Amino acid sequence: MVNYVNMAKKINILEHSLVPKYRLMEESEIEDLLTKYNIQKKNLPKMLVDDPVAKALELKVGDVLEIVRKSYTSGEAKYYRVVVNAA
Repeated sequence: MVNYVNMAKKINILEHSLVPKYRLMEESEIEDLLTKYNIQKKNLPKMLVDDPVAKALELKVGDVLEIVRKSYTSGEAKYYRVVVNAA
């Protein structure tokens, strides 16, 4: 029988070639981002605190991530997510 719980602890999902780069943003960067787009933190797209990436990075509710994905048209594209509870 395969023990998936122990297997998940041994595999670093962030190192997979198809997983984009994630970076926890600092408070000053978050303020600049919110000011630039004239939005509030609650208006950002959400990532659940139970997400495998959130668990791997040990994120907490309210943290904001910058996600850099490869793009065929622009080379790379930046996305942002705020971590929220599952409820």
